[in-house]
Amino acid sequence: MSSQVPTRLPEQFEQLRIGIALFDPESGTIVDANESLESMFGYSTETLRELSVEAYSANTYAFSRADVVRQIQLAADGRPQRFKWRIKRQDGTLIWIQIDLSRLVVDGEPFVLAEIRDITKYTDTSRRVSLLSRIMRHNLRNDLTVIAGRAQQIQSEIDTDHVSEHTEKIEEKTNDIDRMTESVREIERATTPAKNGRVHKNTFDVVMETVDELSDKYPNAKLTVEEQTEMWFSIDAAFNQALRHAIENGIVHSNSTAPSVTVTVDKSPNTGRVEVSISDSCPPIPDIELDALDESIENTDVSHGTGVGLFVMKWCVESLGGEITFDRANSGNTVSFYFPPEANPSDR
Repeated sequence: MSSQVPTRLPEQFEQLRIGIALFDPESGTIVDANESLESMFGYSTETLRELSVEAYSANTYAFSRADVVRQIQLAADGRPQRFKWRIKRQDGTLIWIQIDLSRLVVDGEPFVLAEIRDITKYTDTSRRVSLLSRIMRHNLRNDLTVIAGRAQQIQSEIDTDHVSEHTEKIEEKTNDIDRMTESVREIERATTPAKNGRVHKNTFDVVMETVDELSDKYPNAKLTVEEQTEMWFSIDAAFNQALRHAIENGIVHSNSTAPSVTVTVDKSPNTGRVEVSISDSCPPIPDIELDALDESIENTDVSHGTGVGLFVMKWCVESLGGEITFDRANSGNTVSFYFPPEANPSDR
């Protein structure tokens, strides 16, 4: 816009409890916002004016600046838009928002008015229900079908060897279901707010607690922890659950009799967040397992993942306001967790 004086929202919008922002339809940047929006995003309006969409978009959420600007421009053309978006607050916390866009003329110039609501709690609940539905419709149903079929075979078989084969398969599938239900319980615990709240801890110390526990459980594994940067964050038991799953995956899926897993604590060079990376020497995680994490893909009976361990990691990390990435190579996998950082208590 040509005016050097910042365009202001009509005063009545300051009284609203929902977030309100005024977007420049050409650049897609925010030119004004109310206090509710500032509180939601964690930035002042002055700072928001200087930020591009990428600065407050979640890095791992596939909704780019071009996507957002396109929605803004459609609204500027008189076609209201509504969509869900994942943003990164100033402190690094990720939240889900619903945004409604419509055209608004201020002082003779066209802008796009955004009505923004924090829908994080609703989205988490919806996603949890969707996940449990997937498990019931695919994983659990398929395993129960196998169990039922094997049981029928036992009834009709006389050959002892065949009976043994069927009973072994039944035992295998029963164990699969037991592990699956335990994973679902872990997800439930991760997405239910802790009664005692979160604890402010040194990241290296928390990682060592889990590593020491798993070293006793897997004495043949070589578990290494490296601290590149001292980092602090606020966590609950969900972090330990996620880290335990990531390390155990690197142990049990290794082709070596002495598997090696390295956990690195560092400061993310891109965002300044706490970065915890777990590297192994296992075969690359199959596409089908990572595709199962993509909520935009509807899994079918022949294309769903075999377990819910990765779901547990993802949900535990996201319950703490963080995000998770996967890097795969022939030499191994690296799973990285990112969390909002906290100050070192000695610096306060």
